[in-house]
Amino acid sequence: MLNSFPNSRRWLILLAVMLAFLPVVLDMTILYVAVPKLTQELSASNNEVLWIIDIYPLLMAGLLVPMGTLADKVGNRRILLIGLVIFGVASVATAFSPTAQILIGARIMLALGGAMIMPCVLGIIRRTFEDDKERGLALGLWGTVGAAGAAVGPLIGGALLEKFWWGSVFLINVPLMLIVAPACWILLPRQEQISPGHWPIGQALLLVMGMIAVVYALKTGVAGKQPLVLVLLTLAFGLSVLVLFARKQLRSATPMLDLSLLAHPAIVAGIIMAVVTSGALAGVELTLAQELQYVLDKTPLQAGIFLIPIMAAAAVGGPVAGWLSAHYGLRPVASLSMVIAALSLGWLAVQDFHSPGLIVPVLLALLGLALSIGLTASSIAIMGSVDASKGGAAGSLEATGYELGTGLGITLFGVFMSVIFGRNLTTPVGLPPNLADQATVSMGDTYLVARQLSGDQAAALVTAGKAAFSTTHSVLLLTAAALIGGLAVLVFFLLAGVGKGTARH
Repeated sequence: MLNSFPNSRRWLILLAVMLAFLPVVLDMTILYVAVPKLTQELSASNNEVLWIIDIYPLLMAGLLVPMGTLADKVGNRRILLIGLVIFGVASVATAFSPTAQILIGARIMLALGGAMIMPCVLGIIRRTFEDDKERGLALGLWGTVGAAGAAVGPLIGGALLEKFWWGSVFLINVPLMLIVAPACWILLPRQEQISPGHWPIGQALLLVMGMIAVVYALKTGVAGKQPLVLVLLTLAFGLSVLVLFARKQLRSATPMLDLSLLAHPAIVAGIIMAVVTSGALAGVELTLAQELQYVLDKTPLQAGIFLIPIMAAAAVGGPVAGWLSAHYGLRPVASLSMVIAALSLGWLAVQDFHSPGLIVPVLLALLGLALSIGLTASSIAIMGSVDASKGGAAGSLEATGYELGTGLGITLFGVFMSVIFGRNLTTPVGLPPNLADQATVSMGDTYLVARQLSGDQAAALVTAGKAAFSTTHSVLLLTAAALIGGLAVLVFFLLAGVGKGTARH
């Protein structure tokens, strides 16, 4: 049994699984600063870039729960080791992808490996540490690694891109996998308690298929690149599949995802907060990373350094949220954090990033801290609303909300950015219609078109693109500010019955 291990071995196991978890969270954000370089080198379209970035969190959102239940059936050790191998192989395939389409396929493999790793790490920590205090410390260290990994992703990516090609941001996973996989093979016990019964693979496929169909419909619908009938049919199909999945969960004695927990208003508030705040954080970081490189001509490393305030503040928001909630109650902390985030976004929208001064870093830090507090408050709302016996099911809902929020945030920010950019770009006179149409899709496409033009015309197009992107960036941040301001009001009412401490019903 795990609890019979010597104390030192338990902490070695924790170290091994935390190192296994680190590249999974790094890959959530490390690609942000690589987007301009990747777009140019692969000649990727805006739609392809969006799929490259958000296929990873979207598939993770759909696969986390199925892989968690599969690990319960066959053992965390086995699924973790398989996930590590898949993640390592996929990292190599991703790094050396010659085309955008192959890169998207490799990112799908990464998502599969990551979805196998993440729930197993949590399951192993819970079973390895039986003492409540030790388990709390272990989970705290795990959470710190997760927050820090996501926070430093753009900085590490920027540092690598100073010297190497875009694929290097994925290749750094390989040495870590070569160390972690043998360590987990040696340290983790071969015998585990597993749950009887079959694994409902059909339900897992329904969840993933429904989510991808809905996201595809949203992308193509907002972009206006596909016939409306096709968009509506795809959306209807995706929603029907998700409704079928939900009905199966509600009727099952042992559901894969316990949707009955949504009867608690606090859990609904927590999941909405998780989706919106994680989506806003991902979308804003991606938008700023492109603004800094495309418009301000910063290198990937300089862009990563510029984003340090938002990332560093987000990494420390968790403990701050726990302390504030314990002293002042969840409702005011959750609502006020959303208000501060909305005000920060609105203020950032009207700032001149060419002359950031002190105000822009302060606003970025305030935004990162507020959104991080909101994410932690969502966790407190969800986990505090159920008994311990339902903790795993509530955790699955929470993790799905985070990953879904990240994927949807990148999707909606990216598509909305494309639409606003196209409306604000004034192309130079005499530009052929086909090139003009391509240039209006995204700033990346504008640079791709500029490569094909003469010096003066190329310079005029890039200058027009930079002006359009700056306008787009401001509109995007103002829209996000309004959305999060509305969320603050909604959360205030949904958490009306929740006081200090837990929200158990």
